[in-house]
Amino acid sequence: MRVISLCPSNTEIMEYLGLTHLLVGVDDFSNWPATIASLPKLGPDLSINMDLVEQLQPDIVLASLSVPGMEKNIEALKERGIPYLILNPQTLRDIEQDLIIIAKALGKEERGVEAARYFRTRIEKVKQQSANIKKRPTLYWEWWPKPIFTPGKINWLTEISEAAGAVNIFHEVELASVQTDWEDVLSRNPDFICLAWVGVRKEKVQKSMIKKRPGFEKLQFSNDDQILILEEELYCRPSPRLLEGLEKLFTLLHK
Repeated sequence: MRVISLCPSNTEIMEYLGLTHLLVGVDDFSNWPATIASLPKLGPDLSINMDLVEQLQPDIVLASLSVPGMEKNIEALKERGIPYLILNPQTLRDIEQDLIIIAKALGKEERGVEAARYFRTRIEKVKQQSANIKKRPTLYWEWWPKPIFTPGKINWLTEISEAAGAVNIFHEVELASVQTDWEDVLSRNPDFICLAWVGVRKEKVQKSMIKKRPGFEKLQFSNDDQILILEEELYCRPSPRLLEGLEKLFTLLHK
């Protein structure tokens, strides 16, 4: 099978399934695992070079709708008669199911079932550790600063928060992604600020950027440890790497 992935989360699912060797091309933002570094890059997720995709003669393209605007990739694949599979996971359960769906499409269904089982086991292990935590800290997740975007109820980060023994302060908003403002955040008075800006490397994010915001002192943080700068690739991509993010978050919150 010759497989192309058009977004990082799909590429990472292939690795989790142990099927990365089937990939013949990936989007520009796919940067994990290291073994894909030599593969042809097909452009950023919103500007995929479909001529290159076609030249690679894939048996299947793993497409996505996780970012607004990706619909045009689907239309282009359809027009060219290139076989594709669309993934658009919003929850941990969706990711678990995608492991099975992709594996089945590649003729490796049993591998997908096993990977999904292991995925669920790792989540449950952290949940068991956090089950007895009485005071659950509240978290403000920020995945874009201007304008502010934060995950709502229909989002894996709300689930990740809960599994880690915490609460997303926007958990009641019936959206996957919520556009809000800093005043709203302050009014909800989170115990921790979790910064994971989409597409921005952890090293480029500074705690001072948050501390300079108007009214920051109202949060009355005892120290800077309540501002967590996190790897966006472990929290912002709907792939099994969220498990690593979950385990890390649990340790940071309850160390």
